[in-house]
Amino acid sequence: MPRPMPTDELDEIERVVCERGEAMTAPEIAQALDGSIPRRTLQYRLKRLVDDGRLVMEGEGRWARYRAPEAREAAPKAAAPAAPPGAAAEEEAAIALSPAAEEIRAHLRRPPEARQPVGYNRAFLDSYRPGESFYLSAQERARLAEAGQRHMNAQQPAGTYARQILNRLLIDLSWNSSRLEGNTYSLLDTRRLIEFGEEAQGGDRLEAQMILNHKDAVEFLVGNAIDIGFNRYTILNLHAILANNLLADPGAAGRLRHIGVGIGGSVYHPPETPQLIEECFDQLLASAAAIGDPFEQAFFVMAQLPYLQPFDDVNKRVSRLAANIPFIKANLSPLSFTDVPRGLYADAMLGVYELNRVELLKDVFTWAYERSAARYAAVRQSLGEPDPFRLRHRDALRAIVADIVRARAPRAKAAERIASWTEQNIAGEDRPRFREVAEAEVLGLHEGNFARYQITPGEFAAWRAVWDARGGSD
Repeated sequence: MPRPMPTDELDEIERVVCERGEAMTAPEIAQALDGSIPRRTLQYRLKRLVDDGRLVMEGEGRWARYRAPEAREAAPKAAAPAAPPGAAAEEEAAIALSPAAEEIRAHLRRPPEARQPVGYNRAFLDSYRPGESFYLSAQERARLAEAGQRHMNAQQPAGTYARQILNRLLIDLSWNSSRLEGNTYSLLDTRRLIEFGEEAQGGDRLEAQMILNHKDAVEFLVGNAIDIGFNRYTILNLHAILANNLLADPGAAGRLRHIGVGIGGSVYHPPETPQLIEECFDQLLASAAAIGDPFEQAFFVMAQLPYLQPFDDVNKRVSRLAANIPFIKANLSPLSFTDVPRGLYADAMLGVYELNRVELLKDVFTWAYERSAARYAAVRQSLGEPDPFRLRHRDALRAIVADIVRARAPRAKAAERIASWTEQNIAGEDRPRFREVAEAEVLGLHEGNFARYQITPGEFAAWRAVWDARGGSD
């Protein structure tokens, strides 16, 4: 008979999390407990508290966070519970949900112990027939095509449009996909990490790694637009890139799963037999490759790949990046998950896991795609507009850019040098904006525009050699 867990330890862990008022990672909980409970023991205690409904786990593996259940379940048990308060409710309210989607959310408002445990249902995959089965209606596909084709040029090679907006896409998709996993980097922190290699002060190295992995994954897809597709080469390598330096077993990156995994906060149990995982993975790819419509193709992968959980971890990230494959290849507007509420997306995936129902995920997907398409349309329209701020700070911008070049500042030091210069020379209210503009000016330097900063060819060449080294130091 197993030894009962000490009630006082469980109560203390629950107290620490409830007093914080927000989700905490296991290391944060351990620190709050002053190391009084060994790490492995703490994991067992946390699992028990989640199983008993006393805590709620968000995310998976090392990204798991624990919070008090009141944040989601304190709403009155009425037929139509009110949305959770605060900014999250306002974000979710922006997405119009169908009655079927609301049914799924009603199911998920019940605590896990009140929901029926379920395993992998292969019929969910088997029943899909490319060209005959459709998750998206003809009307929905037509509406998405209209939004996505605003900049489409069928005569251009695959990936042309994505390359034109690559700098923006790298930041948007890396930040939003990481944010949906609970990553706490801000959009500005993400931009500085991607463009300058500057990690956020006090930030988690794992969060920085996650974002940089996304950047590499986007570059992989866009740079290989002609060759990528729904095949083993693409999806296994995509996972290897996204999982780089994040898994407990480094050899699991790019390899199908051989171990059992669990889904935090869910009663769904993914398949555990390696042979079944292998068979379904190949079947999933074959079905995806046979789908003719790019939007149906993207949505199919977003639903079916995380449901199978073919990898040890990072499955949803792979599905979000893979959803962009048909858009990149067809020069359609990409899907960057701009403004998608994290809680609503999590519920949408749980609806697929526990009920094999896609209505909530479909509402999130269609809204997210139209939102992303509108964003990139606005980006295109804004190009070339005069900026009064740049005009007002023309001399200061020229001075800081010239300073960076003449000092031969490497990429890793440029942002720091700009911040220091800005603090000394720019008025307080203008500093944040000036720093962003100055960073953009430095990133935009090339052989055809450096003369406007009163930089000589020799100065530019010497600096560029250091800058392109990506790792040089003072």
